[in-house]
Amino acid sequence: MIPRYTTPEMGRLWSDRHKYETWLQVELAVCETLAERGEIPKKALANIKAKAAFNPERVSEIEATTKHDVIAFLTNVAEEVGPDARFIHLGMTSSDLLDTSLALLCVEAGELIRERLQRLHELLRQKAREHKYTWQIGRTHGVHAEPITFGLKLALWSEELNRSRRRWEAAMTEIAVGKLSGAVGTFSHLPPEVEEQVCSRLGLTAAPVSNQVVQRDRHANYLTALALAGASLEKIALEIRHLQRTEVREVEEAFTKGQKGSSAMPHKRNPIVTEQICGLARLLRTNALAAMENVALWHERDISHSSVERIIIPDSTTLMHYLLGQAIDLLEGLVVYPQRMMANLKLTGGLIFSQNVLLALVNKGLTREQAYALVQRPAMQVWEQGGDFKRLLQEDREITGKLPAEELEACFNYDNLGRNVEAIFKRIGLE
Repeated sequence: MIPRYTTPEMGRLWSDRHKYETWLQVELAVCETLAERGEIPKKALANIKAKAAFNPERVSEIEATTKHDVIAFLTNVAEEVGPDARFIHLGMTSSDLLDTSLALLCVEAGELIRERLQRLHELLRQKAREHKYTWQIGRTHGVHAEPITFGLKLALWSEELNRSRRRWEAAMTEIAVGKLSGAVGTFSHLPPEVEEQVCSRLGLTAAPVSNQVVQRDRHANYLTALALAGASLEKIALEIRHLQRTEVREVEEAFTKGQKGSSAMPHKRNPIVTEQICGLARLLRTNALAAMENVALWHERDISHSSVERIIIPDSTTLMHYLLGQAIDLLEGLVVYPQRMMANLKLTGGLIFSQNVLLALVNKGLTREQAYALVQRPAMQVWEQGGDFKRLLQEDREITGKLPAEELEACFNYDNLGRNVEAIFKRIGLE
């Protein structure tokens, strides 16, 4: 059964047909390079390029006997090409083909992911501008702290996604490496110049040194970059889930016509997309760990990494592409409730301005400890019994003896708390 998260683009990319298309691309690049060096007759090259083809079903049929996918593929291609097929895979070992073609597939998958990372980053910046001064309570330890703006939260996310994008681009560069150094990396049958020319032809860099395989720290880095990006998506999704809770209800996933939230309770509007993102992000981290386990291989190479990679690389790239699509849809349809945000800001009766009062008293000459004690007393009364924090301060002679009425009033001003929002936005180019 095809997983729900398989996107059409990634489904095509990781299909057997496209894998074999990429294998053929590598083999033809080698043939072209060897022909330029006079090691393959020009006529044979022309015949190979004209006739080289494969049939995935036929490859599978041959593999059932050979138990070797590369040999099965080459056998099928030879059936199409004829005697000139002897020049295909000349001087190569299987990993020369497999690792070089895997690099091409990883770059191709990476470009699809990069495009969506860029789109999500731009969308978050757009939403940040829109909500630059949409006031919201900031929470630390889950408890009301001081006011922020929803735009600042979105700006924070946008910068984190931008770091993910940069890490991903670096990981794509590091994975874009091919090798044709033979069975143990000594170039015993093809010289380094052939490797360099073939890799250049394919848009790859030749591995500076290898054994039978391209070293797997590159692949581990690739999957770790995916896992980190997934962790950031989970962070965003988790926050939206919290903000959608009934007691908070400051933002909400879009709830479309005909959608049902529960089979039992018709009133439910559950955070389905964000919960899915949080759950699936765990798989990206698991796959990254498996990729790290692949780094240590026996001597010049064993095969323990190969079967793992056939699962974790297609799965992680496909999953990330899907999750980014879900995150983009989530942010595009996100419902924001500014009035509810303001109601929650007022929930604690003005306690969110306590630090303003504390600092105003310090500026009047009190020690920090003295000021803290003066402000905490009425603050705890409001916390435990409810009421109006500002009114209690106005009735406290010790405080009013230090702070005139107009100065105390100025402590309860959102504009003061937001005076540097513009500077923060300017720092990240969101003017």
